[in-house]
Amino acid sequence: MTWSVVARDPVTGELGAAVASRFLACGALVPRVEGGVGAACTQALVNPFHAPDALARLRAGEAPEDALATLIAADAGRATRQVHVLGADGRSARHTGAECVGWCGHLAGPDVSVAGNMLVGPEVLEATLDAFLATAGQPLAERLLAAMEAGEAAGGDKRGRQAAAIQVASRDPYPDLDLRVDDHPDPLAELRRLHVVWRGYTRHFRRFLPGRDHPGVFDRSVIQAAIAAAQAEEA
Repeated sequence: MTWSVVARDPVTGELGAAVASRFLACGALVPRVEGGVGAACTQALVNPFHAPDALARLRAGEAPEDALATLIAADAGRATRQVHVLGADGRSARHTGAECVGWCGHLAGPDVSVAGNMLVGPEVLEATLDAFLATAGQPLAERLLAAMEAGEAAGGDKRGRQAAAIQVASRDPYPDLDLRVDDHPDPLAELRRLHVVWRGYTRHFRRFLPGRDHPGVFDRSVIQAAIAAAQAEEA
């Protein structure tokens, strides 16, 4: 009931995921991203444990192939699941169960994996992957959005449109970018609009939040002055 992409920027090390579906609030269940660890999406007849559990295994040092194989082997509903996992080194693994609703399948390229079910056809994933690869050198969030938009243009979810989401993380357990459109007639267009708004303010504000190795900045005047300077430089 969904298609998604998990990916890595080989230059910055950022990890990301994006998803779109004719399913309310797909971003609440499907994607999970953790800086320095990996990205995962669980879909079809969703097992909500698969994405967080996959990241826990990556965090413990397992390879994506081993982490996913262990999770799928222990899942009695494995034939109805679709999951893909990407590690911080760009390696990835995928599973599409034999009972996932067609069209369903998965593809992969360097630092990227795409998977989907209930799609109009394989052209959705092909367009998604091609667009991601064609935008090499652009910021990871832009590449993920372009990839999903290309998949939508190729037909997307055969039931229609409803929700979309994107996450990008760099160093911290929580994402730098985490946007969701839960219910909208054109969710990817709305997601791109939200991304523009995020870039104007929250992207800069994010730099001052705490990390594992620093306490963050607490002086509001320093934060606001830095944000204003960044915005003026981009104007």
